Order: sequence, then structure tokens, then C-alpha cells
Amino acid sequence: MSLPIEEYALISDCFTGALVGKDGSIDWLCLPRYDSSSMFGALLGTEDHGRWLVAPFDASAKSTRHYEGDTMTLVTRWRTGDGEVEVTDTMPMGDHRADVIRRVRGVSGTVRMQQELRIRFGYASATPWVRKDTAEHPSALVAVAGPDAIVVRGPVLHATDHAHHGEFTVKAGEIVDLTLTWFPSHRATPEALDVEHALEQTRTWWTRWAEGCDHDGPYRDEVVRSLLLLRALTHLETGGIVAAATTSLPEAFGGERNWDYRYVWLRDASLTIGVLLAHGYDDYVDHWRDWLLRAIAGDPADLQIMYGLSGERDLAERELTSLPGYQGAHPVRIGNGASTQFQADVIGEVMIGLDRGRRLGNGETRFSWALQRALMGYLEEHWREPDHGIWEIRGEPQTFTHSRALVWAAFDCAVRAVERDGLEGPVVRWRTLRDEVRADIEANGFDRVRGTYVQHYGTREVDASLLQLAQVGYVDWEDPRMLGTVRAIEQDLLRHDLVLRYRTEQGVDGLPPGEHPFLACSFWLVEQYAHSHRLDDARRLMDRLVSLANDVGMLSEEYDVEGRSQAGNTPQALTHLTLVRAADAIAAASR
Repeated sequence: MSLPIEEYALISDCFTGALVGKDGSIDWLCLPRYDSSSMFGALLGTEDHGRWLVAPFDASAKSTRHYEGDTMTLVTRWRTGDGEVEVTDTMPMGDHRADVIRRVRGVSGTVRMQQELRIRFGYASATPWVRKDTAEHPSALVAVAGPDAIVVRGPVLHATDHAHHGEFTVKAGEIVDLTLTWFPSHRATPEALDVEHALEQTRTWWTRWAEGCDHDGPYRDEVVRSLLLLRALTHLETGGIVAAATTSLPEAFGGERNWDYRYVWLRDASLTIGVLLAHGYDDYVDHWRDWLLRAIAGDPADLQIMYGLSGERDLAERELTSLPGYQGAHPVRIGNGASTQFQADVIGEVMIGLDRGRRLGNGETRFSWALQRALMGYLEEHWREPDHGIWEIRGEPQTFTHSRALVWAAFDCAVRAVERDGLEGPVVRWRTLRDEVRADIEANGFDRVRGTYVQHYGTREVDASLLQLAQVGYVDWEDPRMLGTVRAIEQDLLRHDLVLRYRTEQGVDGLPPGEHPFLACSFWLVEQYAHSHRLDDARRLMDRLVSLANDVGMLSEEYDVEGRSQAGNTPQALTHLTLVRAADAIAAASR
């Protein structure tokens, strides 16, 4: 059975990533991209759904682990009664191959190690044909299934019952290297890695990237680790930013809230660009903008709220039968049906991200501004329509107040582009529409009796997404309407001092009720506290939230307070980018 979510750590080459468990098993790996099919799928099943275990033979061995400095290289130290070893797990940077390195180094004594390799391509639907390639390497294994192939090099493995097992011993000072390389099955087997060079090159790449981080304030370690994780989720070539590395990790056991997050949400990617820009990574806005131009292309009426890593549009959702689910949680989904929803807030998030880039000196191209004008034209025609909202409800569309506020923000950014940045556009019409949207929100999205903005028109329920209204400049942080909204959220949505997205019992999302506090919403509340002279409350909640990260600083989507465990897909970009924003807000308020 798979481990608790918090017992996994991500390694990545900025094309894809693997989840390594505390037990030494890689239980999730999709090659060559995050949204490729899995070859190790034990995370969503059992070891027979694919894994690669490298660990001491002694079942009582104890381990500790950490990332090597400011990198995505994981180091696990194992202690047994006979000695100690370190296992270094990484995916090399800079070689544009799909490799995994597992280096075992003897620290003291002599440690007997075991290796178990279960290869299951196609989301565990295909057991490969495996052959030895002794001409190339004394113990190389080549596994092939359809379009996919891997070569594994290292100590000798023996086939037993559709798996490969092996043992080896490591003495103090000895090094044993194990490598895995994916390649298209119609091509020749790739040459062996220079492991020493690859490790050094990878260490240098990540360290130099982290050195560019501009953060002067508390929670620096958490900020840097979050930025590293965001970089790891960003495709090195296309610039697409996936929402998480996994699919179908349940938001709540026994329910249907198991979704595929291995795609590029325009909203989450725009917010990620915002925090990267705020921390000195100015070049990423151009890279992401180019991805955006390619992905959206054509007619804005064809706009999707998410795409594949290269801008693919067909993300049809289906349920798999080949994987039983994380600890039995059904269903396992690939693709995402929300990709074709109308979510009115998305254009606002895109416009805000590009506006931030302009403020920092990233100029527009002729094509990028033309795209934004086209998006505004589409919004002019459709902003009055109900939508599925930021939470991608599967029920009937509603007129969400948050969506309307982001529509207001989109027109506000367009007006600034003309007035401040000198770009051409129908600024008078945009100003008029901006004012019209505000009047609509104030007339229909604000409960004057309770003194709070509401989740959607026609309800008295609140929603944690309303915490973004001040973030996007729709209201001031200390506006009485905003403070009233905060009070209502504290009254209705706080559970064990953490924030729910909304009350699922009301049925607005079309799904059975039940989920855990949403970590990004809790970080939004930290940000609001910091900007409204509640610094002690901000620090108290921030300390609580960062304590929920696992031993290597990773956070998923939600937190199960009763079970004291993380829930939902991991690592979650939205969680980590809101952590960074919250830390920035505390730093600003502390000056």
C-alpha cells in the first residue's frame, strides 16, 4: 500500500518528476513529461502497479532525509545495526534526457541493500518485455512496451514473477550507482550516463537558480523551497507550469474529489509567474507569455482554462481501471473535464500576470498585446454569463462574486496598459465596463445585512476566494466591506484554525459534501491579516501552516486535521505560491 502523502518527496528535471517515499521506493514516475502515462504507479495502487525500491535489506533500518542544499536532489541516510549508507536520488539537469540517478554511498560499516524493480507502463496497463543488454553493460536491463522503453544500469537483477530483484553490499567509502533512462522504443539504447558529471552539473544548476532568489524577510527557507518546487513544476522548454505532479490523490476519502492536476491552469500559472517576478526571476514572464500565445492562439472564443504542457487542448477526462487508487480511493482520473468550462476569472488572472511583467520592464510584443485585446473583446461579450468559478464546480453555473471581481481586474489592467504603459486600446469603453462590473458586484454580490461579500449572487454563503478581492485591488485591505468579509469567513469557514474553500454541504459544486481545509485559502488569510494590521494573527497562522509541511518542505492541496495528514495532489503549485505571497506580506508588514 502507498505511504501517507507527506512521506513522499519530489525529484525533478523540469520536464517531469518522481515521488520518492521514505521507504526508499519511487512510487510515481511519468516519463518523459508530467502528463505522460505512469511507469511507476504504486502511489495509486500497490507495488505491483510499478515501483523502484532501493533500501537496506534490514526492515528495521531507520532513515532521515533532506534536499542537498537549495537543489531538487534528495539525500536519504539509512542507519542499520551494521552501518550507515546514503542514497542520493536525482533527475539530472542540462542533458535533455529522461534519467533517474540513485547513488548509494557507504558511510560506515557494511550495509546489505536490496533492489526491487517493477516496471508497469501505461498506468500499469502494460507489463514490458525485458531483456538483458550485456553487450552494452554487464547487468543492463532494457524494458519495452509499445512506444516506451527504459534502460536500467546497476547491480545485477534477477527476474521473478514479473519483477526484478537484487541484493548488494556497500562498505564505508564505496559507491554503487544505479541509473534509469527512458527513450522512445524505436530508437537505439542511450549511452550510459557519466554519473559524477551529471550530479555536479545538477547541483550547480539548481544552486545557481536558487541564488537568484530575492527575499529579505522571515520564512526564507520555506520561500526558497517553495520557489524551487514551483521551478520544478515548470517545463524547461515549453514554459508550461503544471498545477501539481500527481493525479487522483483524494481530497477526501470515500468521495469523488480525485482529479488530475498534471496540466497547465492559466490561473495557477499566472499566479506562479507573479511570485517568480516578485523574487527576481524576471525572464520567466516572457517564457510563459510565449507559451500562452502558442496555447491560446486563434479565436478567444476557443479559450480553455487549462492546457497540456505544450499547449495541447484535448484533455478529455476518463477513469482508469488499471489503477485501484491511492489507498483504494476511487476513481483514478486522467484528463480533466474542467478544461472546457467557462471560468470568468481566468482572463483576469492572465491580465494581472502580464500587467506585473510590464511594471517590471517586460515589454509587450505586437502579438502579445493583440492577444490581450482579443481576450478583452471576448470578455466584453461574455462577462455577464454565469460560470463555474475558481473552484470548477460540477454543478449548475452561478454568478460568482470572485469571478466578477476578476472581470473587474481584467478591465482595470487593460485601462492601465493604455494610461500607464502607452499601449493602444479602447480605453473609454474599458473604463465604462470596469465601472459597470463594479456596480453589478456592489448591487448583487454584497450582503448589506451581514456586511460581507457573498459566494455568488442570490446566496448568503461566503467563500474563501473572496479573500482575493483585496489582492487584485478591487477593495482596500482595510475597507469595511473587506473586513466584514473576513469576519464572515472566520465565522463560517474556519476549521481548527484552517480555512475551508466553502461549505460543501450547500451542494453548489454538484458533488457529495466533504473535504478538508484548503491550504492556499489559509495562506490567503495570512496575507489578509498581514495587510490589515493583524500581524500577530498572521504570524500565528503562518507558523501553523508551515509546520504542516513534510520533512522536506512539501505541501499538498489540503490538510486532514483529524488524521494529521496531507490530502490532495502534491506538491501543489497553488499552495506553495500562496505560501510565498503570505511570507512576503508578513515581511512587508514587519518593516
